[in-house]
Amino acid sequence: MEKEDTPPNDLAALEAAAAAHDQARYVLRLYVTGTTRHSARAIVNLRKFCEEHLQGRYELEIVNISQHPSLVESEQIIAAPTLIKKLPLPLRRFIGDMSQTERILIGLDLRQAKSAHPSPAQ
Repeated sequence: MEKEDTPPNDLAALEAAAAAHDQARYVLRLYVTGTTRHSARAIVNLRKFCEEHLQGRYELEIVNISQHPSLVESEQIIAAPTLIKKLPLPLRRFIGDMSQTERILIGLDLRQAKSAHPSPAQ
């Protein structure tokens, strides 16, 4: 007797995808310029963000572009501080002092953007 393939359960597939997303490992690289106040603030803000939202599932590398100027061109850094999310794909970039938590949450796909046009109540 042959076993019939059953169609995938959409809810189960959604739950599996959500669980995999919750376990995703983030590889982040923050480019700063020396020890400026702006760079220091970005480092503090990003470390705090990572511990609050990605605890135990991130790698953070901080690169001082004044010590590694060749990376500016190869990584296409146009401003600093710049955060690049290498993994999970897609690659994303954030520029600034990393104080806009909501923007980073959305950019890292950790939170859905709120609709600009709320749906009418039913």
